[in-house]
Amino acid sequence: MIIDAKILLCYNAPVSIYQVYNGKPKEIDGSVDDMSESGFVNELDTLVASLKKYYSQVETLAVTRNIGESIRKISSINPDAIFNLVESVEGNATFEAFHAGIFDLLDIPYTGNSPQALGNCLNKTFAKQVLLANGIKTPGSLTFTPHSRISQKKFSLQFPVITKLAKEDASIGISEHSVVSSFENLEKQIKFLTSTYKQDVIVEEYIAGREFNIAVLGNSALPISEIDFSGLPEHLPKIVTYEGKWILESLYYKHTKPKCPAKLSERQRKNIEATALSTFNALECRDYARVDIRLDKNNIPYVIEVNPNPDISTDSGFARAAKASGLHYEEMLFKIINLALHRGKCDTQIKAG
Repeated sequence: MIIDAKILLCYNAPVSIYQVYNGKPKEIDGSVDDMSESGFVNELDTLVASLKKYYSQVETLAVTRNIGESIRKISSINPDAIFNLVESVEGNATFEAFHAGIFDLLDIPYTGNSPQALGNCLNKTFAKQVLLANGIKTPGSLTFTPHSRISQKKFSLQFPVITKLAKEDASIGISEHSVVSSFENLEKQIKFLTSTYKQDVIVEEYIAGREFNIAVLGNSALPISEIDFSGLPEHLPKIVTYEGKWILESLYYKHTKPKCPAKLSERQRKNIEATALSTFNALECRDYARVDIRLDKNNIPYVIEVNPNPDISTDSGFARAAKASGLHYEEMLFKIINLALHRGKCDTQIKAG
């Protein structure tokens, strides 16, 4: 049965703003296929075809900084709901939250997270503060600006530590050099990151245990995935790098494969799920998100990343978890868009009342 509804799929056309994405001084070879750039465009036809199985009209819109033009086109299409796949605007991840705000101002229901949740999760320093305030464990950390002076005497974290860009996602800037074991190497890594990406760097104590991805759909955790690092050479840190996510030919991509569902005791599973759902609620996420967790040597879960509106392409970890729960890909998309449509109807009823 086809539902009489007009769905607008909004996305950002891939645009590169950094010379280096993989977090290493040497730029990726131009002949290498970077799936972060090409992957979504290749998936667009699949997304549209999947939604057309359920809805009478499906249209697409690539958004840019020309906000006036985007508003004109959205108003002209006048959709019943927007499938929001905008992760940045012309390469700037901070604009992701701003664009969701436009949908709110236009009073059009849209999938996924609110501007507040998107902005708070992107700001890793603030997100960690929210988690700690809610009693959720996350690794100890310090944040450094491009102008910070790093004092070894005042450095309070225990090595090894991992360095991340404070306001970036998709593992941009993460490489085998991100985990460092000495203050000298930490200084070099912070200098490289701040000079290359022109933004703050967060330094976290490195949790060396098992790593899990927990996809949350609606208010439920889907089957847990574990990242299998067993094929990586011993000298490489067991982390998910930019290359591990996006560069098919890389050693990290070939040897950081997710296993879903993960092999866990019932107690471990419940503890990890409870932590993920508490995180989802603490950061006021809605519809869908992914929470990344590591277990320490005592099997205590630590939240290392929160990703609202995560990748939902056909080969994504989120789609894999949905499939493990019994949801086919089209059914997963249907559930996500229906959450937005239902929210829109509820808002209309409230205004009418």
